[in-house]
Amino acid sequence: MSNAPDWAHIEALPLVAILRGLDPDRAEAIGDRLVEAGFRVLEVPLNRPGAIRAINRLSQRHGGRALVGAGTVRTPEQVAEVAGAGGRIIIMPHADTAVIRAAKDLGLLCLPGVATPSEAFAALDAGADALKLFPAEAMPPPVVKAMLAVLPGGTRLFPVGGIAPETMQPYRAAGAYGFGLGSALFKPEIDDAALSRNAEAFVAAWHAKGQATVAV
Repeated sequence: MSNAPDWAHIEALPLVAILRGLDPDRAEAIGDRLVEAGFRVLEVPLNRPGAIRAINRLSQRHGGRALVGAGTVRTPEQVAEVAGAGGRIIIMPHADTAVIRAAKDLGLLCLPGVATPSEAFAALDAGADALKLFPAEAMPPPVVKAMLAVLPGGTRLFPVGGIAPETMQPYRAAGAYGFGLGSALFKPEIDDAALSRNAEAFVAAWHAKGQATVAV
């Protein structure tokens, strides 16, 4: 596994906060709330305006306490842009091996998106550090168990898509290593108090393997 210090952030709490549509002017405050709750991986998808500025602000404020990077990364050029903004993790919706290799060439962690064993093996062969199983809504826990049965031992799968505190445990029982958390955790219009409640619910569910509710 490359870049062990960065991977330690994921091991501390393997829940990726997906901050789609994050306003750069709120980046520091949103990051504060999430880090305070225990989150150590902050992803800003690139398919919304201001993403690179938000990544830069998050990395400047929380780069020592959290792993900051980008999601929905689709080209090697975007990889370089994220690295220039201080990002250290590349997360993708697909398994483009050119993007994976670009990330690894720059010493970044990379979690490409896969939905089939063929994509998973190709991504791992290209140097992927872990795999984003996407969309999780279409791949219930038995799929996770079946995929892990054929993938190399130690492969880390992160289901992403529709994950809520109460749905994590069946995936964990099937072998999921962690999760990417989207709108059940963060929406652009969410207020700080609701974000804190959501974050705390996810963290509590992870540690307790129990049931929790999410603020609306």
